[in-house]
Amino acid sequence: MNKVAIAAIDLGKHSFHLHAQDDRGHEILRKKFNRVTLIRYLANLEPCTIVMEACGGAHFMAQEVAGLGHTPKLIAPHLVRPYVKSNKNDFADAEAICEAATRPTMRFVPPKNQTQQALAMSNSIRESFIKDRTATVNRIHAALLEVGVSLAAGFKAIKELPALLEASSFSERIKKNLMLLHGHFNYLDGQVQVLNKDVECQAAEDDLSMRLMTMPCVGPITSTVLAAELGDGKQFKCGRGYAASIGLVPKQHSTGGKNVLLGISKRGDRNQRRLLIQCARVYLIHLERQKGALADWVRRLLASHHHSNLVVCALANKFARIAWAIAAHHTEFDAGPNAMNA
Repeated sequence: MNKVAIAAIDLGKHSFHLHAQDDRGHEILRKKFNRVTLIRYLANLEPCTIVMEACGGAHFMAQEVAGLGHTPKLIAPHLVRPYVKSNKNDFADAEAICEAATRPTMRFVPPKNQTQQALAMSNSIRESFIKDRTATVNRIHAALLEVGVSLAAGFKAIKELPALLEASSFSERIKKNLMLLHGHFNYLDGQVQVLNKDVECQAAEDDLSMRLMTMPCVGPITSTVLAAELGDGKQFKCGRGYAASIGLVPKQHSTGGKNVLLGISKRGDRNQRRLLIQCARVYLIHLERQKGALADWVRRLLASHHHSNLVVCALANKFARIAWAIAAHHTEFDAGPNAMNA
C-alpha cells in the first residue's frame, strides 16, 4: 500500500468519513470511522497532512491531529463546495476537501489553540446573552402595551418594573407573568456583567489582546475578538489580506480592462467588521482630541469626502491593517511623536 500523503476528513458528531491520497493524487483509502477508531487510525498513520472543513469541532480535531505528529489544515466550507463533483454525500465531501487542499492558491483557516477558543467562546456567549436580554426587554414592553402601559425606553424603567406592578390594578396572573419576565431580565443582565468582567480579565492576561488595546478606541471586547481570530496573523500575506477577509475592502466588478470598485464587500466575519466600524465611529466622534499621523489622515479624508460613512469604512480598514501588523510583527500601535490624546 502506498504511503498516505494527504487525508481529508468529513467531520460529524459521531461518524467521520476519511478520504486518503498518495503524493500523486491517487485514492488509497475511503473509510468511515467513529471518533475512537479515527483517533486510533491516525495514531498509527505515518505523519502526513490532514485536512478538514473549518466547522464545529474542527479546531479540537486539529489539536488532536497535531498532537499525533500530523500537519492539520482547515478550509472554509464555501471554498470546498465547488469541488464536490456531483451528488452530495459524506465521502464526496471528504474527496472534495482533499481536492481543494491540493490547489496551490487555496486559502486555509489557522487552527485555534485553547486560549483563542476561550476568548472566542466568552465573546460568543456574551453576545448571545445580550441578544436574549434585548428580546426579553422587548417582550416586557409588548406585554405592558397589552394592558395599556407604555414603558419608557432604557433599562432603568425595566428595573423599576416591580414598583410599577405593586401600584397597578393588574390581575395577579398578569403581575406574575411580568415578574417572570423581569426575573429573566435580571438573570441575563447579571450574566452579561459577569462576562464583561471575565472578558476584561482575559484581555489583561493575553499578550496580543494587550498589544491590540494600544490602538485608539479599541477596548477589551474588540481586542479579544481580534486576538481569537487573528492569532499570529501569518495566514495573511499583508494587512490588506486580513481587511479583505472581513469585508472591509471595496467589492470589485471589473471586465474588459475597465476597473469598477463598489462599496465594501461585507464578506467574512460580520462581528469583526462591526466592531472595527464601531471603533472607527468612536474615533471620529472624538477626532478633535486625536493627534498624530492617523488623525491628520482622517481629517484629510473628511475634507475630501461628503459623507462621514465613507471615512468610517476607510478608517475601519486602516484599523484592520494595523491590527494585522501588531499581530504579525509582535509590535504595539505607535501614533508617532506628540500624538497623545489631549
